[in-house]
Amino acid sequence: MRAVVIRSFGGPEVLEIAEVAMPVPGPGQVRIRVAAAAVHPVDLHTRSGGLADAGLMVPRDVIGLGWDVAGTIDEIGSGDLGFAFGDEVFGLSDRLDVPLGTHADHVVLDATAVAHAPRTVSLIEAAAVPLGALTAVQSLDLLALTAGQTVLITGAAGAVGGFAVELAVAQGLRVAATAHVEDEALVRKLGAEWFVPRGARLGEAVRALVPGGVDGAVDAASLGAEALDAVRSAGVFAAVVGGAEPVGLRGIRVANTWIRADGRRLDELAALVDAGRLTPRVADSLPLHLVADAHHRLAAGGLRGRLVLVP
Repeated sequence: MRAVVIRSFGGPEVLEIAEVAMPVPGPGQVRIRVAAAAVHPVDLHTRSGGLADAGLMVPRDVIGLGWDVAGTIDEIGSGDLGFAFGDEVFGLSDRLDVPLGTHADHVVLDATAVAHAPRTVSLIEAAAVPLGALTAVQSLDLLALTAGQTVLITGAAGAVGGFAVELAVAQGLRVAATAHVEDEALVRKLGAEWFVPRGARLGEAVRALVPGGVDGAVDAASLGAEALDAVRSAGVFAAVVGGAEPVGLRGIRVANTWIRADGRRLDELAALVDAGRLTPRVADSLPLHLVADAHHRLAAGGLRGRLVLVP
């Protein structure tokens, strides 16, 4: 079978479509015939060596790429795993140091990292959900805000930020959002009550809308201290990107979101998709052999939605 791997760090030219052995699920695992797998910034940072330079992974002779996946279960390991042959599922591979990721014809995952796919969208759309939506919901979990409180979402038109807006609204939070001025209509459609265009003095602009500042922030755009200024004293702040967290001035509790696979939470997210309260966004789908094109396009920026590889 085919899989996207790298044998050295560098630009998109180091990406290789390799022939590899078919993976076999062990106890507590399932094998998924991949229908779609999204491409994320983490894939670009893995390929470039940025994550290895940061000490987040160990360089290996062969490294597989890909986190998100949607597809069909075609083999099941031992144990009562709650899945059957032929089930349509989506899931997340959350380990960096693996020889085989989800950008492949098949992938083996722990059953606890997988959930039944949403019924109302295609598997291509489902593949755009796990990493972004789990990052968003786990960031909101770190804030531990209650219904009626206020939250700032930066990068609100992006994949993580857009999910964060919708999930915050689903939790009963009042959302202030910042994104490019051209994205205001989109962000308000996702549920933001207040909008601040990118480039404004964020702290001042948010405080003009929410006197004293918001109760918490999910910083999906890595604005750091600029976003922190919009949070009230003794508030809470979740930094989506490791190393982008600001100093917790004014008694603000600052935490990093370190994404983890969570099949039970994916079940909840699938239900929100089916209820029309969580919106998968796909910018384009490409065949697996055009993975380098996907990396080029993602690095160029400006996408609204995920690029999805379709083996």
